[in-house]
Amino acid sequence: MAVIDMTQGKPTGHLVNYAVPLVLGNVLQLSYNAFDAIIVGRFIGKEALAATGMASPVMNLLILGVSGLTMGAGVLMSECFGARDFGRFRRALATTLITGLIASVVVAATGILFAGPLLTLLNVPAEAFDMTGTYLRITFVGLPLVYGFNALMAALKSAGDSKTPLKYLSVAIVANAALDAVFIGGFGFGIDWAALTDVLAQGFCFVATGIVMIRRMPRFRVRRDEWRVDRALLGVIWKYGSVTALQQSIQPICKLIIQSAVNTLGVDVVAAFNAVTRVDDFAFTPQQSISHGITTYVAQNRGAGRTERIRPGFRAGLRLEFAYWVLIGLAVLLLNRPIMRLFVTADQTRVVDLGCQYLTTMALFYIFPSFTNGIQGFFRGMGNMSVTLVSTFIQASLRAAFTWLLIGRLGMYGISFACAIGWAAMLLFEVPYYFISRSRDFRPFIV
Repeated sequence: MAVIDMTQGKPTGHLVNYAVPLVLGNVLQLSYNAFDAIIVGRFIGKEALAATGMASPVMNLLILGVSGLTMGAGVLMSECFGARDFGRFRRALATTLITGLIASVVVAATGILFAGPLLTLLNVPAEAFDMTGTYLRITFVGLPLVYGFNALMAALKSAGDSKTPLKYLSVAIVANAALDAVFIGGFGFGIDWAALTDVLAQGFCFVATGIVMIRRMPRFRVRRDEWRVDRALLGVIWKYGSVTALQQSIQPICKLIIQSAVNTLGVDVVAAFNAVTRVDDFAFTPQQSISHGITTYVAQNRGAGRTERIRPGFRAGLRLEFAYWVLIGLAVLLLNRPIMRLFVTADQTRVVDLGCQYLTTMALFYIFPSFTNGIQGFFRGMGNMSVTLVSTFIQASLRAAFTWLLIGRLGMYGISFACAIGWAAMLLFEVPYYFISRSRDFRPFIV
């Protein structure tokens, strides 16, 4: 097991060792998502590409809302690991799995039942309505598997092990991409196959990671008498996780509002927006991986009582966030048109032009989430989930409001400027709060 004890040694090395496997895993996952969108767009059609894009915010809302519980539990388990209290660690993991799997089954059943009315509410165009409903219902079936894998990843990452999940995620993604290429690209299967392979991949990751933890990680193997809901730990998990789940839900709610605005402009705009959001993921998700490293570092040192190590680790994390922005910003700025051409056939020039409008501005604006993600990771590690909730609400609400205000006049440019306005407001709230709390020697954050 590749655990990383972040309570000793240089913070930059720990954060790099922790974040690199996460970034690689995320890049691999995002590459598959982009590949899947390319296959769907080229071999099924732009309506199918639009359908996957319109279904994604709905699934993200539910997945991130439920998995917010695992993020809160991960902070608790990082504290347990830092304090070397492995019995409490295992009880926290058992409580997280039991409660979360039950909740995810309920949410999945509700989503399957009400998928149709929800898509009507979101102004989904008639030509993509049935495809979107099919894709959404099948992916709902896999929600408990997504949650289970996220819970096990939270346990591993809380101990600094970001490599084990990468191994099985890599196998599943490569197999998934191959199946899509053969059955959609080669045999002409429809959008239901794209959703089904995603469900199977999540199931494989959940089962494989669970088997490894049982066989090779005795300290984290939940014992028979520990398979129960620990009410005391559930209270701590709920304290962390409920706020985190609410925060996690805000962003996809914002995306649903934005998607409903985009949907009114026709299939070409929807298809372009779906394509550029795949590119956005390459910027946001690795930044979030570095943020998770900051959270784990801060929480482990807080649990071990080594608060003097917190600030140097936080600063090192922000430097990594900035370095990644330089890389992704230059790549998107220089390659936005070739990237957009990957998603559609040669005759879909309007879709390409719309996507390039968005990406040329966002390449510069990606600097904002590099810092907001780093600061959010710090506050999560300190157990101050309320700050992350408030700042996320500020960012998401302004982003959604300005999208509706600007999209009619500026089109895709309006969406990107709305993002920048939301992130700038988020920083105006978080940065002063950080310096106020720092002057108090972190005492407001101690739980």
